Formats: sequence, C-alpha cells, structure tokens
Amino acid sequence: SLWHSPELLSDIQDGYSVSGHLLVCFSSGYFIHDTLDIIFNHQSRSSWEYLVHHAMAISAFISLIITGRFLVAAMLLLLVEVSNIFLTVRMLLKMSNVPSRVLYEANKYINLVMYFAFRLAPQAYLTWYFLRYVEVQGQGAFLTANLLLLDAMILMYFSRLLRSDFFPSLCKGSAGRDVDGEKFLID
Repeated sequence: SLWHSPELLSDIQDGYSVSGHLLVCFSSGYFIHDTLDIIFNHQSRSSWEYLVHHAMAISAFISLIITGRFLVAAMLLLLVEVSNIFLTVRMLLKMSNVPSRVLYEANKYINLVMYFAFRLAPQAYLTWYFLRYVEVQGQGAFLTANLLLLDAMILMYFSRLLRSDFFPSLCKGSAGRDVDGEKFLID
C-alpha cells in the first residue's frame, strides 16, 4: 500500500487507500484468529504477552476501521511484520539445534538490522508524531496510550533479544516451563 501510494505518508492522520484499509481489516482478522487459537489451545498462561499485544492491536485497528482515521499509522505499524520473518527463523533455528551456527549467526545480525529498520524506527517515528501532532483526546488519546504501551513492549523484547543473542552471559536461563511442565523458549 505504501509502496504504491507513497503520498499517503504525508497524511498519517487522514490518508486513505482501499488496499491499506483491506490490509488493516485482514490484519485485524489475523490478530483475532491468533488470539482465539492461543486461548482455545490453552496457551494463555505461557503466551499472555501475545494476548496483551493482540488485544491492543485489535482494539486500535477496529477503531481505525470504524473511523477511517490513522490508517497510514496502522500501515506503518504493520511494517513490524517484516522483522517477524527473521524472528521466526531465529526461533526455528534455536528449536532445531542446527549443528552449523553459521546460519544462526548470519540471521542474528540480519534480525538485528530488521528489528531496527522495521520495528524500532517506525515505532519511534509514530510515537514522536503522535506526541507532537495528534490531539490528546478521544481516539488520538487512545491510540497514543496504545503506542506508548507498545513502545514498552518492543523495548522489552529488544532487550531480551540483545541479551539472548549478543550477551548470553547476562541471561539467567534460556528456557522456562509452561503450565504442563514442557519447555518453551522465553528468549
């Protein structure tokens, strides 16, 4: 959407495109489906952070879909999904115990770059934009509060990523136990 209509970036608050609107609708559906999957598969205790994140995304996106405002902000926030590719590759490599660490090491640095480019940078820009230009009432206040909570979560995840991949000696442990006693990765 942003690639085909870069002019949208000049109007974060009221810019609109049909493809962007459909992207936010589809993403809302994904977040709802993933939330229900976590709940129905009894993973709520080990995945509570995802549930909080999904609840924030769903509520924000539904407000955007209903009002038609801040659609461009949602499209910018969805850039984080690009970095999820490398986070997922990282998790799969850790879980598979690949004998050659070369692939993991390469992904580790690519993941770091993608985290900056597609998570931290758009999030920082939107936070700055909302704090500077968006009214602190109604939907603007709600979305600003959501952004600030998301900032805290993203920085917490980034801290975990840095400790796990770049400063493993600072980690207290890299595995935890879920409610059934089975291991799951917490880093």
